[in-house]
Amino acid sequence: MKSKEHTRQVRDKVIEKFKAGLGYKKISKALNIPRSTVQAIIQKWKEYGTTVNLPRQGRPPKLTGRTRRALIRNAAKRPMVTLDELQRSTAQVGESVHRTTISRALHKVGLYGRVAKRKPLLTENHKKSRLQFATSHVGDTANMWKKVLWSDETKMELFGQNAKHYVWRKTNTAHHSEHTIPTVKYGGGSIMLWGCFSSAGTGKLVKVGKMDGAKYRAILEETLLESAKDLRLRQKFTFQQDPTLQLFICKKCLESCMIF
Repeated sequence: MKSKEHTRQVRDKVIEKFKAGLGYKKISKALNIPRSTVQAIIQKWKEYGTTVNLPRQGRPPKLTGRTRRALIRNAAKRPMVTLDELQRSTAQVGESVHRTTISRALHKVGLYGRVAKRKPLLTENHKKSRLQFATSHVGDTANMWKKVLWSDETKMELFGQNAKHYVWRKTNTAHHSEHTIPTVKYGGGSIMLWGCFSSAGTGKLVKVGKMDGAKYRAILEETLLESAKDLRLRQKFTFQQDPTLQLFICKKCLESCMIF
């Protein structure tokens, strides 16, 4: 907050008392103004020889403090708000400014326009299940996870338009839910895919139609084992698969391939 600016008369009285030999503390008490103010007035008088307000350097800010704070609150609460929308909001309060002026105001508080990440839409049940899984394996070693091959069959489709969207966010907040665009596993125009990955990287990707037992066994016997070899998994490794696909394959078939 800007400090109160005293009148020329008050500043002259400070200099008058200073010339009379009074110290900062006594002048402050006599005129009922802060000691720091007394010191600033005297230092300015010593340097410039006057108590008159000097011309200010630079042009005044285009945005008032109130409008700037409103912009920051708006961008923080609505990360996907556009510069055009922010520009219109400032015009409504009588402060028409350029888009770059708004950008600079947001940059000063660490808010930058970034492309929103696309992440799977997670329900509360999804989040709860993931937390339970992570908690149950919190004591597992890194070497154990290196022996795991993950797989899934999925059909991904964007929930909305397939276009770039920008968000206002601070550094290291890219994966916060309010800064991402959710994706879901349904929608027209998608293809069904099966894939796998491990800590060493991604395996092969297979285009599938409607999954059945014969097709899934062929994937396990060919693509899965080839991927495991490419990813340098040892002969025995842990295979994580979709529980619904387990119905298509028996445990003995997996064990015959040294998969557990």
